[in-house]
Amino acid sequence: QVQVVESGGGLVQAGGSLRLSCAASGSIRSITHVSWYRQAPGKQRELAAQITSGGTTNYADSVKGRFTISRDNAKNTVYLQMNSLKPEDTAVYSCAVSLYFGTYWGQGTQVTVSS
Repeated sequence: QVQVVESGGGLVQAGGSLRLSCAASGSIRSITHVSWYRQAPGKQRELAAQITSGGTTNYADSVKGRFTISRDNAKNTVYLQMNSLKPEDTAVYSCAVSLYFGTYWGQGTQVTVSS
């Protein structure tokens, strides 16, 4: 069993910053990659950023240069640093922890960017 808990969402003005955290616990010895997805109202869920077990990172074009995904292996935590936030970044952000035997999701955290 794997537990995934996100934190760090909130309300911020355009141009501001937030840092999201994704903490994993349980049977997490075989993590292949961790992803941050987001879903805005009325839109499909999209991949915002991803980090592999080897440290390779990938970003959606819409967040490149503004978002940074990183990890702290000692804390089993992945972070998403979001800078220069825009109103269009408003969404529910969810963390997905992928292992060899499945993918586990957190409950999601709301990010709202006001103009």
